[in-house]
Amino acid sequence: MADPTTFSLASSASEPMLQPVLAFQQACFTGVLQLQQLQLQMLSAWQWPFSTVSQEMWDVWVAHFGGGVPIDA
Repeated sequence: MADPTTFSLASSASEPMLQPVLAFQQACFTGVLQLQQLQLQMLSAWQWPFSTVSQEMWDVWVAHFGGGVPIDA
C-alpha cells in the first residue's frame, strides 16, 4: 500500500480541471492523518508513566496489606 503522504492523487488525474481539487483534498487528508498520528503518539507517551505509577501503588499495597514484599515476575 502506498504511503498517503507521498502519493500524489492530483498528478494521476486525467482531467486537468480536477487537479486543484484533488490536490486540496489530498492536502486536507494528509493534515488530518498527521494529526491523528500525533494524537496516537501522545497517547502512547502517557501510557508508560501511568503504568509505572499503577505498578508502584500495587507494590506498596501488597507490601503493606499483603504481609510481604511483592515478587516481580
